[in-house]
Amino acid sequence: MNFWKTFLAALLGCLVALILNLFLFFMFIGALMSAGGSSETVPTVKNGSILKIDLSEAIGERTQEGMSADLGIPFLSMPQASLGIYDAIRAIEKAAEDSKVSMILITDKGAVNSGIANLEELRKALVKFHDCGKPIVSYGINYSLGGYYIASVADKIYIHNEGNMPIQGMGASMMFFKDALDKLGVEFQLIRHGKFKAAAEQYIKNDISPENRQQNMEMLNSIWDSFSESICTSRNIDPQVLNDAIDNLKIGTAESAKEFNLVDETLTTDEYTQKICGLVGVEKEEDLNVITLSNYAKTLVPKQRGDAKIAVLYAEGEIAMNGSGIAATKFVREVERIRKDDKIDAVVFRVNSPGGDAQAAELMRESLQKLAAEKPIVCSFGEYAASGGYWISAQAKRIFSDKATLTGSIGVFSLAINYAKGLKEHLKINAVHLGTHKHATAGDMSRPMDEDEQAYLQKFVEQIYTKFMNIVSDGRNMSIAQVDSIAQGRVWTGTQGVQVGIVDEIGGIEDAIKYAANLVNASDYYVVEYPRVKTQMELMMESFAGSGEGTLLKKIFGKKNVSQAEQILKDVEENNGVKTYVRMPYNYEFSY
Repeated sequence: MNFWKTFLAALLGCLVALILNLFLFFMFIGALMSAGGSSETVPTVKNGSILKIDLSEAIGERTQEGMSADLGIPFLSMPQASLGIYDAIRAIEKAAEDSKVSMILITDKGAVNSGIANLEELRKALVKFHDCGKPIVSYGINYSLGGYYIASVADKIYIHNEGNMPIQGMGASMMFFKDALDKLGVEFQLIRHGKFKAAAEQYIKNDISPENRQQNMEMLNSIWDSFSESICTSRNIDPQVLNDAIDNLKIGTAESAKEFNLVDETLTTDEYTQKICGLVGVEKEEDLNVITLSNYAKTLVPKQRGDAKIAVLYAEGEIAMNGSGIAATKFVREVERIRKDDKIDAVVFRVNSPGGDAQAAELMRESLQKLAAEKPIVCSFGEYAASGGYWISAQAKRIFSDKATLTGSIGVFSLAINYAKGLKEHLKINAVHLGTHKHATAGDMSRPMDEDEQAYLQKFVEQIYTKFMNIVSDGRNMSIAQVDSIAQGRVWTGTQGVQVGIVDEIGGIEDAIKYAANLVNASDYYVVEYPRVKTQMELMMESFAGSGEGTLLKKIFGKKNVSQAEQILKDVEENNGVKTYVRMPYNYEFSY
């Protein structure tokens, strides 16, 4: 009897301690979020304010509250604050008309935290601000290529006299894993349609194919041409002179940047501060009224009334049936919400996806077609709208893309993974397969597929590819032959997409919204975004559950260095059998 009393008392004490610790833990997390997150108070904009755009601050697809800085604790991946590109554009437009904002100041420490397509839309907004007559000044301790691309719009560009500008062109790195996988005894069997469909090529080859090299070089050159044209036009530089200087590594120091007219002056921090003070007519740095772009965006007042209600539906991430990224099951429910809302007149579909599961993409497309029968859908492309991302977009009434967007990749592949060799050679395990029929265990990860099974799977790939071409043919008013000629899994930039007919025009999310409003003859409209943005607590819990990107491996080695290797582990973990994809070859990590 005494034993049970003691046991139950101890158990109760443990439960109380656990509950108390959990309560204190979440109080601690809440305090961190309150301290590091965004304040609900609307900032005050004073007369003569300087709108500061710090290029190290993240500009993503949507505004997300979170911590303003990483805590640096490897196992505690807190949600990071970011400003959405549409809010960033609207804030700059408002500043152009705000009599209290005197100028824009761009700062660059050499680390840009935004994607290429979002940089493009940000720069276009800055050009419009500049055309309104207010000055833009840029100062960099160091300039990256992406940062300088933004800074080049400024009236005056300054760099620290000991600063660097290591502009070396546009690059991308790829890793090929076949040799390593052979040693592990893991085999990837790839069934695909499209000579440019290079997805999973890194698992079956130890070097890049000629077709993949061709499409990547043309893609990189297209993005570089867009970057360099903007830079050279703004700075009145001969493109050939710039390209020769880059090829011969003549640009790097502050003085070399000035020599090639990339900057106006080299200044110490104190000299730069004096310049800014002189521009706004104050004597001391303490008298400067500086407000960051993210804080200024909080002064935007959401419009709640108008002649029309425009829904902006975001689709960001990899397409899957469930889970993180774009979960088809959740997406379909969101589309139904919009369809049933009689107050919504038109929809802007903002896509930022490299594709993914073919079946999930088709479920999403079907729901969008049902919506399109009642409300016009205009598409806006972000960083990616390729393969499955294009599958769900192709039948929109009009498609807007940034120049640097990666799109197309109209192709299909299936991937079967087996570790039979690894089991035998490394673990000395012999797998025995039993079945009522010859191919009953096809797709089992402990054996490879034979030729008949691969041919069988190829039929499904061809069927899905034909479906993909029909979708594009219908949406883009092309013949099947025309679609096939620009498909084959090839990735195009937005600029190239206009040329081959898979994109209607170059433009950002704001252009798409204005076009949608014109479709319903609305000069006065308001915008509502879907789905609901996740709270800080929801993002934090996802991170603890392992669905976020802040893994310890990435903290130690850096996201770019492990993302492709992690994809292998993900494929092995998730593909118990054979899966068919409409997906881009890679999530590209450009050097800019």
